[in-house]
Amino acid sequence: MYKNDRITRRYSEPFKLKILAELSTGKYNKYQLGKLYGIAPTTINEWIRKYDRKDLMNTRVMVETNDEISRIKALQKEMGIINTKTALINVL
Repeated sequence: MYKNDRITRRYSEPFKLKILAELSTGKYNKYQLGKLYGIAPTTINEWIRKYDRKDLMNTRVMVETNDEISRIKALQKEMGIINTKTALINVL
């Protein structure tokens, strides 16, 4: 198979905007829209960048309560104690 044998697809502006509008509703994610319309998620990412829709890019949101934060700190302290004890045992 030659490189030129691939099919090049061109999508219209209204179609691209329709996909971004569906993505912004939150009903579908990029991967679901990609499967639904036969578009690679990377193509949808390109459209997001092209139309400056940073609100649709993947973002990581961490929600932690005070209880979770204190539990994490306690576990980290416990890990430090265990690591110290392990190091002492390895030295002996």
